[in-house]
Amino acid sequence: MRTMFALATAIGCVVVTSAADRPQSASDNWPGWRGPAGTGVAPSGANPPIRWSTTTNIRWKASLPSRGSASPIVWGDQVFVLTATKTDRLAKPDELPRPDPQFKTKTKPPEHFYRFEVLSFDRHTGTLRWKQTAAEAVPHEGHHDSHSYAAGSPVTDGKRLYVSFGSFGTYAYNLDGQLLWSRDFGRMHTRLAWGEAVTPVVSGDSVVLNWDQEADSKLIVLDAATGKTRWEVKRDEKTSWNTPFVVTHDSRTQVIVNATNRIRSYDLADGSVIWECGGMTTNAIPSATAADGVAYVMSGYGGAAAVAVPLDSTGDLTDGGKLVWKYTKGTPYVPSPLLYDGRLYFTQGLTQILTVLDAKTGKPLLTEERLPTLTSFYASPVAAAGRIYLVDQKGTTLVLKAGDSPEILATNRLDDKIDASPAVAGKQLFLRGEKYLYCIEEK
Repeated sequence: MRTMFALATAIGCVVVTSAADRPQSASDNWPGWRGPAGTGVAPSGANPPIRWSTTTNIRWKASLPSRGSASPIVWGDQVFVLTATKTDRLAKPDELPRPDPQFKTKTKPPEHFYRFEVLSFDRHTGTLRWKQTAAEAVPHEGHHDSHSYAAGSPVTDGKRLYVSFGSFGTYAYNLDGQLLWSRDFGRMHTRLAWGEAVTPVVSGDSVVLNWDQEADSKLIVLDAATGKTRWEVKRDEKTSWNTPFVVTHDSRTQVIVNATNRIRSYDLADGSVIWECGGMTTNAIPSATAADGVAYVMSGYGGAAAVAVPLDSTGDLTDGGKLVWKYTKGTPYVPSPLLYDGRLYFTQGLTQILTVLDAKTGKPLLTEERLPTLTSFYASPVAAAGRIYLVDQKGTTLVLKAGDSPEILATNRLDDKIDASPAVAGKQLFLRGEKYLYCIEEK
């Protein structure tokens, strides 16, 4: 393990009562990016506000030390979020990472140290409960202007909190902020040095990491309690920035990973490939979703592709394989599609142009509908209580009534840039902006 990982410290306060011991209701938590099932759909019983503004229905807002697109997650009375903060410490010449000349870059690495931080906020008041510095290091790559060094979201199983800063380590904490284990998988080299985004996924006693990069891509599965590697498989892919989607079908748990060359479904038990399918575009970022025995996967950079794949498939489906349907218009670049009540909702590229498909047939119910007041999207949509929430990069959230032709219920504006996806927990909605973390709740 490299020296910088010895800097993982316990610098926050200790909560007297263990958060993991408190009983929780399913609708009152949002344990990972895209929620309890990884689909963006809140459990039954969740009912967040429809309307808010900078002065209305803001229960609290907490200042953040730096920007990031890592989405907040909620468990019990804690809200967790990750940051990477530039320090005043300028690296000495011998402390600067040496670039690898085999990788083409379009960004310039920084010369300052960054603190890679895990923050816990009190859900009721917004006060900082504890903070951990996982690592302090000088990044070896820059990042895209719209990106950050805190792009992968945390996840919890209610016992431990799992976070990955990619090249700067993967960590597990208990919910009171004590470091349990850490792993160093070495440097990542991303496409054109645009930056990293490794979001762990937890399933049972396994933690899944997609380690796609420009060379030596792999899928890694760790033991959740110890951090030890259960298995890893090499992947014939370049950088994908894709978060795996885990679904169980016919007693077999599949890990579906989107990417440019192939969508692949792996058996969580041993990493063997169950099925695979080509046809995605470059930079296949959107995560899969699934329901009723079918997986839905999309990409939308430099083209458009969407497929519906039976989960009982086996082998390579690329040429002549049996798919439920294909669709080739208006698919998303960064946001993931939302599957809700039998309909697929997604926006074109990064734009505000909405499409709704019948999930069973792939038949368009609404096509190329330009949503008013919105700009571009990085955040993925979420659904709760019969409503769709779409958050654009300027901090405007459009709330739609779900349906074949969604009805606009409210337009809500915050004076903050937002790239992170929303979190819904009970009657609260959490938004991570560039400047603040917001708890939105009707008064």
